[in-house]
Amino acid sequence: MEIHVIDKSDSLANHFLAELRDPSTQIDRLRFRKNLERLGSIMAYEFSKTLDYVSEEVKTPLGVANIPFIQNNLIMVTVLRAGLPFYNGFLEFFDRVDSGFIGAFRSSEGEMSDIAVDLGYIATQDLSDKEIMLIDPMLATGKSLIEAITAMEKNGLPRKIHIFSVIAAPEGIENLKGMVNVPIDIWTASMDEKLNQKAYIVPGLGDAGDLCFGEKI
Repeated sequence: MEIHVIDKSDSLANHFLAELRDPSTQIDRLRFRKNLERLGSIMAYEFSKTLDYVSEEVKTPLGVANIPFIQNNLIMVTVLRAGLPFYNGFLEFFDRVDSGFIGAFRSSEGEMSDIAVDLGYIATQDLSDKEIMLIDPMLATGKSLIEAITAMEKNGLPRKIHIFSVIAAPEGIENLKGMVNVPIDIWTASMDEKLNQKAYIVPGLGDAGDLCFGEKI
């Protein structure tokens, strides 16, 4: 497992991440969603540097140019609902990549050991031998991602899974190790300190879905 942490390097991404965390700007849902989208685009660009390329000829009005084109067989899968703005940032760059969607939510709250995850919806293409870009802004316990990956495997065993989050907790990454049948890499804007007793990331930013779209009941 390779872990890529964006905020280890100085960049404008840290400004967007700071606004996502700040309660004084969180009240602006439009800005919150836009900052998630911006970080998605930044991470998409950084991820694109690691892919396989083959040079192909492109005819221009005045000649021929050799352009490197991505060769990886990618599918993007996002976790609803908080994943949608984050996913839109990736879609701006990977506009020709097929997309799948998973509805995952905590079906019970309480102490960390009591957290249960419900998958209410899944729609993907044939995932056999594909590289999956699994997009979910908060990697807390990792339970929802483990459940999502297990469910996706019914639609074919991927070659590799690239997990993208805005904020990750060490416990979630540790839980992913050894629980997934295919190789995984993790990309996150920030690796935070820990989970609290209710399995929310500290310092984190709160509930990303509620901040995007309003509190659920």
